[in-house]
Amino acid sequence: MNDRMKTPWGELAPTRFPEDPRERLRAWDASDEYLLRHLADEKVPLSGTVVVLGDRWGALVSALAAHRPVQITDSFLAQEATRANLARAGVETGAVQLLTTQDPPPDRIDVLLVRVPKSLALLEDQLLRLAPAVREGTVVVGTGMVKEIHTSTLQLFERILGPTRTSLAEKKARLVFCTPDPSLERSANPWPYSYALPDGVGPVSGRTVVNHAGVFCADRLDIGTRFFLKHLPAARAGQRVVDLGCGNGVVGTAVALADPAAEVLFVDESFQAVASAEATYRANGVPGQAEFRVGDGLAGVPDGSVDLVLTNPPFHSHQATTDSTAWRMFTGARRVLRPGGEMWVIGNRHLGYHVKLRKVFGNSQLVAGDPKFVVLKAVKK
Repeated sequence: MNDRMKTPWGELAPTRFPEDPRERLRAWDASDEYLLRHLADEKVPLSGTVVVLGDRWGALVSALAAHRPVQITDSFLAQEATRANLARAGVETGAVQLLTTQDPPPDRIDVLLVRVPKSLALLEDQLLRLAPAVREGTVVVGTGMVKEIHTSTLQLFERILGPTRTSLAEKKARLVFCTPDPSLERSANPWPYSYALPDGVGPVSGRTVVNHAGVFCADRLDIGTRFFLKHLPAARAGQRVVDLGCGNGVVGTAVALADPAAEVLFVDESFQAVASAEATYRANGVPGQAEFRVGDGLAGVPDGSVDLVLTNPPFHSHQATTDSTAWRMFTGARRVLRPGGEMWVIGNRHLGYHVKLRKVFGNSQLVAGDPKFVVLKAVKK
């Protein structure tokens, strides 16, 4: 596999984070290259404020670093990858401003480059947040693989920013060209979105959930989490619990409601998710202690300091299917759990997490299952 990214400004060798020599997924794709070629071929002026939204692993801002761009991302891992890739490219610290989707955006944007995200809701939220900074002459170019750009994607650009068209496809990638219309009347941003949970899901029945855009299943309780909530372990007074990959925090909030003496750590690599988890927790007036952390899984959690880890591991990284995140969650959990501590996992039955848990913990027990999901428990010996 070619591990060099060719750009009009030279070759780069970006990697994902955490870097793993066994990982075969690249840190860029044809849509990144297509966008950069377009900017050079069309001599797009890059002297003003250049904002790059959704840069997957920092490949775009690494290539454009000489123009001191602003990166906006929802991903802690993407931000860490960007730092590493900028250093690898010899870019001075501070040449690229790193913002999250929760930070206030720049007041003025002269060039807006959008790596179309998987979540249409996240795109809607971010375009609405950025729209006030977009001017009549702002250059707006989106990019993505053909399978990532749909009619609904184009309609969103058109509704929020202005007239939109697409390019021809190249190497299964496509560009989105949008001409900003400052006179456009936009609806209010619907995010974050709140709703009441249904009955029959344990301590959180009827409680409020708050979802920022881009969080998995933001408008309803997904069936996997619903199943997990019905089979959570019984509360043990004063335990330290981690809701790992917390999403909107409904699982950790359920634990805190069942055991007000528990200390719950909510962790996710998504800034939107951790903001959602904290909002959900606060909305329900939970009396216990909680910490909310955007980070790389269990990194930074001391060894042997946790009684219980609860997780629903993601098995997609953007459009790619991978089990690397689950492996890292399982090995991290074994490290941070005290002897006798437990890891509870919900997952699709076909993913075979029981095999991975046995390899990491030496044991795995089926707690509950239905035709689609299983809840598994592993104990640190």
